[in-house]
Amino acid sequence: MESSGIVTSVIFLSQTAVGILGNSFLLYHYLMLYLEGCKLKFTDWILQHLIVANFLTLLSRGVPHTVSAFGLKDFLNDIGCKLIFYLHRIGRGVSISSTCFLSVFQAITISPKASRWAQLKIKSPRYISSCVYMSWVLSFIVNIAFPMYMTARPNNKNITLLRVYELCYTVHYDETSDLLNAIFLPVADAWLILLMLWSSGYMVCILYRHKQRMKHIHRSNFSFRSSPEFRATKTILLLVSTYVFIYTISCALQVIMAQMYNPTSLSVYIALIVDTCFPTLTPFLVIRC
Repeated sequence: MESSGIVTSVIFLSQTAVGILGNSFLLYHYLMLYLEGCKLKFTDWILQHLIVANFLTLLSRGVPHTVSAFGLKDFLNDIGCKLIFYLHRIGRGVSISSTCFLSVFQAITISPKASRWAQLKIKSPRYISSCVYMSWVLSFIVNIAFPMYMTARPNNKNITLLRVYELCYTVHYDETSDLLNAIFLPVADAWLILLMLWSSGYMVCILYRHKQRMKHIHRSNFSFRSSPEFRATKTILLLVSTYVFIYTISCALQVIMAQMYNPTSLSVYIALIVDTCFPTLTPFLVIRC
């Protein structure tokens, strides 16, 4: 194995192992709280869905490509290729929607009583819980067609119509259609990103106004900084900013790779590493805050 292959293998293995351990620890933490009868916040409930989505991404992306990076090639059949691609698309869809719902719910939670959001504070858990379940259903339905274009081996197909993606192949039609797919497929995700940014900006404005008002109060027990709402808001803002940053890089890489007939192993590995960054970092951002 070349030095570059060794470095790639170590990065994949470290990222996948750290991500699985971090999400497992967070899942164990919530399980213990549930068994002890503790009442969890609604943001914790959404985070649990995000953790499941992280597991889907890490198991469908990180594990197979870690095995491949260590030299074991062509170990997936057609069903395996279709399954890991389908699970990755589902995990990715639920991940972005759960992060968006976290941001929106927290913005409603910390909004002032005199704002327009005040009427939604009581009803928001019911609405958002329905949206979270709906995001799972839509992810299963919308992405069901994508595995149809995945195959493990060329078989009897013309190799010129296939694009190689390290472990699997996808049907290649022409550069124009591939570029259009790379641009228009993330449209729904773009709306969720904009909603994240809007709700995050709203939360930042609320925190800034509160900080300005609290300058005139010197008693420490009035500090909003030590409240659970502040900690939850800080965590969600970190999650949103991290997701937007990683997602922007991922989209740029997808557009670049759409222009390549046969993407190089380096470009595929970089895209995979970027895709698995968020599910790897999520549990540590939550634990940190």
